[in-house]
Amino acid sequence: MNLDKAKKRIAKKVKMGFQGYPVISIVYFGETTDVANEVSVSFQQEETSESMEERFKSTTDARENDIIQSAIVKMIERSEAKTVTQADGVSVED
Repeated sequence: MNLDKAKKRIAKKVKMGFQGYPVISIVYFGETTDVANEVSVSFQQEETSESMEERFKSTTDARENDIIQSAIVKMIERSEAKTVTQADGVSVED
């Protein structure tokens, strides 16, 4: 899938706000706030259920990696997530 297309699809789902469960949460991590070397994608089936997490690492910016972004879109589609949340910016890991 094209990088721009994947990013637009994710952004569209995020923009819709809370629509119910299941929920997918996306958080980008990096050594600085400029480059995201890692992304965490968490899935929660119901409000009371425990979340499952998948992490992807990249040598370049994960936000600009078409393989990672396409994988996130596939996870959203396959899980039939009603809500997608995404943390703003890049969280710095210690």
